[in-house]
Amino acid sequence: MFNQVQKPTHTGKRGRLFAPAACLFFVVTGLPFIPRLGLENDEAIFASALLAPRAERYALALGHHLVPLMLLPYLGTLKSWLYRPVIRAFGTGVWATRLPMLLAAAASIWLFYLLLRRVAGERAAVIGTGLLAVDSMYLLSAVFDWGPVVLQHLLVLGGLLLLVKFWQERRDMALAGGFFLFGLALWDKALSVWIFLALGIAAAVTLPRELLAVFQWRRFGIAVLALTLGALPLIVYNVNSGGGTLRGTVGMEQGSLKQKALMLWLTANGTGLYRFMPFEDFETAHPHRARTALERLSAAVDSVAGSPRTNLLFAAFCVALLLLPLTQGRELRAILFALLAMALAWVQMFFTAGAGSSVHHTILLWPLPQMVVGISFATASRRFGSSAVPVLAAVLALMMAWGLAVTNGYYWRIVRNGGSREWSDAIFPLSDYLSKAPAHEIFAADWGIMDSLRLLNRGRLALGLVGLAGGDAVVPAGDQDRLVKLISRPDNLFVTHAKKYVVFVGADEKLAHFAAERGFQPQMVAAVSDSYERPTFEIYRFVPAALH
Repeated sequence: MFNQVQKPTHTGKRGRLFAPAACLFFVVTGLPFIPRLGLENDEAIFASALLAPRAERYALALGHHLVPLMLLPYLGTLKSWLYRPVIRAFGTGVWATRLPMLLAAAASIWLFYLLLRRVAGERAAVIGTGLLAVDSMYLLSAVFDWGPVVLQHLLVLGGLLLLVKFWQERRDMALAGGFFLFGLALWDKALSVWIFLALGIAAAVTLPRELLAVFQWRRFGIAVLALTLGALPLIVYNVNSGGGTLRGTVGMEQGSLKQKALMLWLTANGTGLYRFMPFEDFETAHPHRARTALERLSAAVDSVAGSPRTNLLFAAFCVALLLLPLTQGRELRAILFALLAMALAWVQMFFTAGAGSSVHHTILLWPLPQMVVGISFATASRRFGSSAVPVLAAVLALMMAWGLAVTNGYYWRIVRNGGSREWSDAIFPLSDYLSKAPAHEIFAADWGIMDSLRLLNRGRLALGLVGLAGGDAVVPAGDQDRLVKLISRPDNLFVTHAKKYVVFVGADEKLAHFAAERGFQPQMVAAVSDSYERPTFEIYRFVPAALH
């Protein structure tokens, strides 16, 4: 299938110009989103291994230093280490946080182009790259990287490219490099095992002879060693925690097929982030008007285009499947490889508890859909001769323009309506207020607050977690002494979401009831609204009931 490097076609020079242009276009499209929306909690979680209060799950003691290795049982500190020099040089604002991931995502598009060119030729690479560069889900999940997913795409595509290079050129260094990147991806996020298992099985099914042709025990040893080196921090953590990753993430779930299938569909058609990221028009009593030239242009384009929300990727994917009879040989096997890998990866999401019901999971299947479309369309166009090239170019231009219109729709609604609970820009005035508030400690009483405040204030706030969830009204016995100390100090501040936006429903009431039993009542200190006049956060303290 990949045993020879694809020879450049007559469009090779244009293709080599198209790819960097597509990457540049992707970056330019993403730049206006960077200052928009508040800093989401999971977007900022990487800083928990860098800034006070440190909250990594596992750190290795080396002399007098603690080296953070894992943020969560399944989430490593690779991104944290990469951001250490970024924070030192550029601080912790939204540009320093988001621009590096946007650039890394653009690099992954370039890698995808190189990969697809080696697998199926220049024409397929141009089509696939063009579609990926205008995919609104790929762009937004990259700019805000709350998954996180950007390093996953970069490392997986880089590893695949090196393995294809090894396949075609028999260079063992490429084999080692590919599996080392796969190991880094596993450390970055252990859930990448979904993709690797899917890719491995798909390769074994569609390329058995090719695998046997390159297999040697020496090469097997090289691959295992390189993978181990890349994933070494994850391995060290699991050895010392008795398999913490497996215990913390493995779980079977079969009851939400409809929800997970719906999320796959919404990711494919580009609508998966509405209401999760921007508010809808009917949820916004005080929308913003277009103020800048870019905002006015965005509003005008959205109006002229008819406010499109769904892209053409799914339609193109269906057409690509219909064109399969025109595909044969290595191109057909490449398509079958991508289809099988997608199916197997998604099945693992389906059977994993808590996975597959959000864009940041389903987007990990990308860019396999674009690979299928690119190869199928390119092969079909060659079957119809040179007369099909203008038609193919027109179709690609239409799909890209439509994808850009969908992305523009997101931008305009973010400008007009602002971010939802997780993405509220109220986090910025909240951060400013708390940075000046005379408080002994500040405790987040709901999810979605602490990690953002830690990053925005560069670890200077004395932050802590209340640590109560909703559910029953009983405070665990192990938490009672700690909570008594927290509520007994009137100079301790507590931060939660306004009632409409609470994540852990019932947690505030549980804390208030616990305090009331001990003679304390909450006293409101301040309320913080977003720039659309929506009350979003509440700041309070506890005082003796007699003084309330």
